[in-house]
Parts: sequence; structure tokens; C-alpha cells
Amino acid sequence: MKKKSFLDNMAKFEGKSLSELLKTTTLSSLEDAYDAQIGDAAYDEYLKNPQSRPLSESLEEYGLGESE
Repeated sequence: MKKKSFLDNMAKFEGKSLSELLKTTTLSSLEDAYDAQIGDAAYDEYLKNPQSRPLSESLEEYGLGESE
């Protein structure tokens, strides 16, 4: 019952319903875990081939930079 009381208090503190608190907290936690896994995979790939390139080149590749 202590967990339920804690969750109710956290929901009140955040100004949300318990359902909304659990939904947003769960989604946030899952997004963080996903980002960490993607970051780890990218770093492992970099360690296999430790070459970098200019940011401008990456931005241009994704259509975010200015073409010369």
C-alpha cells in the first residue's frame, strides 16, 4: 500500500491524474532507454571505424545544411 500512496502523492505533486503520471513517466523512461541503446550502437559502430566527418557534411546529407 505504500507504493500506491507514494504514486498518489507524486501524481498530486505533478498536478496530474495517477493514470497520466504513469503514462508520461513510462513513455519518458522507454524513450530514454531507446535513446541510450541507439547511442551505444552508434558508439560501437564508431569504435569499429573511428573516422569522423565535419558536421556540415552530415547536415547536408540530411538536407539540413546549405549547399555550396
